Amino acid sequence: MTDLLLWLHIGFAIFTIGPITAATHAAPRAIRTKNVPVVRTIQRMTRIYSVGSLGVLVFGIVLGVVMGGGLLGEWYMTASMTLFLVAVVLLVIVDRDLRGAVQALESEEADDDAKVQIGRIAAISGLLTVIWLVILFLMVVPGS
Repeated sequence: MTDLLLWLHIGFAIFTIGPITAATHAAPRAIRTKNVPVVRTIQRMTRIYSVGSLGVLVFGIVLGVVMGGGLLGEWYMTASMTLFLVAVVLLVIVDRDLRGAVQALESEEADDDAKVQIGRIAAISGLLTVIWLVILFLMVVPGS
């Protein structure tokens, strides 16, 4: 049972967090080139994979409970779960900014070109990447 939960946890991490990271890093370029269909697709991908990434948290918590021994009380587990929740909040902000960028690019006003969203999405996507790497470090190194 533990092996199955670990496989699901790792599988969800690979197949949801990777695409989220790639999509959020591609968004500023798509906005800059005013490619509305691509920005709309990136926004949809970000929303779907963000919801799917909650499986990483769920299976991680279930795995911690099944393994027992107070594993969830370890400092690195608490830090990882907290960072994950921070990342989810940041993904909600990215989704909001992507929706705003689509609306700005579709509007007829020439002065509304979504430059604010470009900077914010680029900064948050970089921060998300660092958060994912810190979580990966915390999941591998302290338990060794």
